[in-house]
Amino acid sequence: MIQSETLELLEWPRLCEHLATFAATKLGAFAARHLRLPATQSESLHLLAQTKEVYELESKLTSGLTFEGIQDIGEFLERSELQGILSGQELLAIATTLAGMRRLRRLIDAQEDVPVLGSLVAEVRTYPELEQEIHRCIDDRGDVADRASPKLAGIRSQLKSARDRIYQILQGIIQRQGAALQQPLITQRSDRFVLPVKAPQKSAIPGIVHDSSSTGSTLYVEPKSIINLGNQLRTYQRQERVEEEAVCRALTEQVAAVKPDLEQLLVVATKLDLATARARYSLWLEANPPRFIDPKDIITLHQLRHPLLVWQQQHEQGTAVVPINVQIQPQIRVVAITGPNTGGKTVTLKTLGLAALMAKVGLFVPAREPVELPWFEQILADIGDEQSLEQSLSTFSGHIRRISRIIEAMGTEGRGDAEMEDEEDEGDKGDKEDEENKEDKEDISHSSIPNSQFPIPKQQITNNQQPTTNNNSLVLLDEVGAGTDPAEGSALAIALLKYLAAHAQLTVATTHYGELKALKYQDERFENASVEFNDSTLQPTYRLLWGIPGRSNALTIARRLGLNPVIVDQAQTLVGSSSEDVNEVIAGLEAQRRRQETKEREASGLLQQTERLHQEVSDKAKLLQERERELKLEQEQAVQKAIAQAKEEIAKVIRQLQQGSASAQNAQKATKALEEISQRHQPQVPKPKQKPGFRPKVGDRIRIPRLNQTAEVLTAPNNDGELRVRFGIMKMTVPLEDVESLDGQKAEIVVKKKTTPTVVAPPPTPVRTSQNTIDLRGSRVADAEFELEQAIGQAVSSGVLWIVHGKGTGKLREGVHAFLARHSLIDRFELAGQSDGGSGVTVAYLK
Repeated sequence: MIQSETLELLEWPRLCEHLATFAATKLGAFAARHLRLPATQSESLHLLAQTKEVYELESKLTSGLTFEGIQDIGEFLERSELQGILSGQELLAIATTLAGMRRLRRLIDAQEDVPVLGSLVAEVRTYPELEQEIHRCIDDRGDVADRASPKLAGIRSQLKSARDRIYQILQGIIQRQGAALQQPLITQRSDRFVLPVKAPQKSAIPGIVHDSSSTGSTLYVEPKSIINLGNQLRTYQRQERVEEEAVCRALTEQVAAVKPDLEQLLVVATKLDLATARARYSLWLEANPPRFIDPKDIITLHQLRHPLLVWQQQHEQGTAVVPINVQIQPQIRVVAITGPNTGGKTVTLKTLGLAALMAKVGLFVPAREPVELPWFEQILADIGDEQSLEQSLSTFSGHIRRISRIIEAMGTEGRGDAEMEDEEDEGDKGDKEDEENKEDKEDISHSSIPNSQFPIPKQQITNNQQPTTNNNSLVLLDEVGAGTDPAEGSALAIALLKYLAAHAQLTVATTHYGELKALKYQDERFENASVEFNDSTLQPTYRLLWGIPGRSNALTIARRLGLNPVIVDQAQTLVGSSSEDVNEVIAGLEAQRRRQETKEREASGLLQQTERLHQEVSDKAKLLQERERELKLEQEQAVQKAIAQAKEEIAKVIRQLQQGSASAQNAQKATKALEEISQRHQPQVPKPKQKPGFRPKVGDRIRIPRLNQTAEVLTAPNNDGELRVRFGIMKMTVPLEDVESLDGQKAEIVVKKKTTPTVVAPPPTPVRTSQNTIDLRGSRVADAEFELEQAIGQAVSSGVLWIVHGKGTGKLREGVHAFLARHSLIDRFELAGQSDGGSGVTVAYLK
């Protein structure tokens, strides 16, 4: 009983209603509204595993798990077992449920890393042969189809013929006796075909009158000529119904034969839908999976939010939800929360209770990771007021009765019924009569607690080191000890909390009694917490502060709300300076805590910024490394391509030498071609610095490094620093800077001022290759400019670009010339020679 009371007090049914909205089937919604609390931790872990796997599938799959076609067929299965006959619609619902479950099982079987869901659907039988038989006999509208049996098809054929004959006869009567009819139409009365005949002319159409209009002016007459056909039609209809019933009975018997398997299928479908609802609700809450910890570990719930308040904020335009932080050390057994009214103490209790319940049933908890809390066997609460005039219960008596039920539910030693009734009578009389209240004060005090309420020795209550039990319960108490004399209520609250510290895993209680704040400093199993209050706005902030007891704000609020200062001062005098000192100390602790939280937020912000910058730098470094690898690869590919092209061009020069006459002029041309190839493709290698001083003489043997040849000097260097050399049958002129001695000494270069202008020799004829040629024929001027821009950038190394534009109308050539004329990298351009294309080709020289 107390368990159901606790669920009502925590508003668990409301949360279940919210969960039901995420279910896809009626079965899942019903199960969500009536969630059963698991009895063991292993069962909760199994439910959590289901929720996690569905959560991952929902994130991975585009449309998530689909339950299309699955219906609640439980009632149909029960009726089939009782030898009832299912209708076509009910049989069709069974077929669609089988098909829907088969699709769901195939979808799960196709996924990886879902062992829990896979084992859940592994034993499901979907009976495709039964589904096919139902679809063969029942059409999409739920009616028995003609193909269900040959006899039914024959009956319906006769039925159609009779109906057509009736329509034919009635249409003839309408054409002949149209003046006697109110309207030229065929209708039915009592399943008989009739015509609307005017009452004065009923003799014109003899037959049976089946009905008349409300005014009596129209008679619905079945003509005599179709009476026999109507009787025959009724016979066929009866035969049709009998045959349809036979088809449905046969299908129902097949369903009844596999009823256990179909019931198991419904169970699995319900579990899957409920797991999906849990996953979708958790995703909507932005919740995280909990981890059940041992009692020796720290309970950690960061930024915990009340799920019902989140729903209210999202769907009912409620205020923003203020999260709380919960971190409870392993030795703590009781947490006493103090603070002003409407500060959020009761909401905190409900939030903790709902979090424990959500984790227990396999839901994620609306808190930041990590979510770590124990698995509580029981969650028991006394929240709110159980005052009842009908039952003659005061507020105090109502709390005591509920707390008694909590203690009994925990399985601890209880009181006798007579003792409970005696104490309730004392509580009632104490609230009603002053004299009896004084007697109660003598019986209950700080030093004397009645054993009838807590049947343990008094010395065990007052001793800080009480023996603890293994009762794994979470107890939530709101305004413990309230509703009676403050002195007695405070004493009772202290005794109750010490008792629960010895018998419950964790107790969280709210109170206004200042004496409970001191328990933390007397017993290490106790902890203080408070709800924050803003002194400036006189409003609660709903933040939960740990380790700091709540302070009294009554006098401060009264003074700021305009109460006579004389009264407030007198009250302060009555309270005493010690209370004011305690409040000042607590206020100082709160201010210090706020400063620390501000610094923590700033440090957290700096840490996040640092991590973000570190990530950005790491990402840029990875991009640079990747770009470097790409550039190296491109360079290697370009070098390989250049080497291959150079080999082709050198081979071409060699073939020309081999095919032509071995004249000096041809040799010189070949030498220049080789020089050009070398300049284009040979990488510039830094030359080692050599000692100057070598000056070649006629007849000396020298080396030409760039040609990798040894040559003989034919003439001494002239004023231009050039000399003529011979290697093999080839003679050529080379500059001094290109030669060196056989031992590696560089030639001494003498620079002389020239008084006569230098005659610049015409540039050598460029060699046309596929790399410095671009074909623009067929392109528009705008497209050609874009391709030219790219080709010029690639031809910078060769210094010349051959542009094939064709002759045609000359528009493309004019556009190309206009573009080259204004380009900054073009030195000059001219039409190619006749042998190279003439006016259809332009040669552009780059700067």
